[in-house]
Amino acid sequence: MKLVVIDGQSGRVGALQVERVRAAGLPLELLAQRGATGENPVLVACRDADIIAGPIGILMADALMGEITPAMAVAVGQSRAQKVLLPVNSNCGKIVVGVRDLTLSQIMDEAVEVLRKLCGLSAQPL
Repeated sequence: MKLVVIDGQSGRVGALQVERVRAAGLPLELLAQRGATGENPVLVACRDADIIAGPIGILMADALMGEITPAMAVAVGQSRAQKVLLPVNSNCGKIVVGVRDLTLSQIMDEAVEVLRKLCGLSAQPL
């Protein structure tokens, strides 16, 4: 299965997610490893992704301090891929209500468990 990790700004969230997926040994092809940046690589990667992961802002035009273009948000939203969205409340004017206040590390732990289930693997203790 192909996992596309989308991030912006410093790339810290995406880098941490890739690190955690690798450490978990999940049977996923990580397209983020290739390090492409910008709108067109996101549009192309979303076409045949099985899973797209990243901050919830990847579904919102102008999110991540303007790095998510309208075309990118549409490509993510219309992709047939399962979306694993991280509820990261940031300084971009988007607040996700109804979620627990977790550290980035805790969010990544939960995201890896979701990916593990999508790969058909049994859960690991957190």
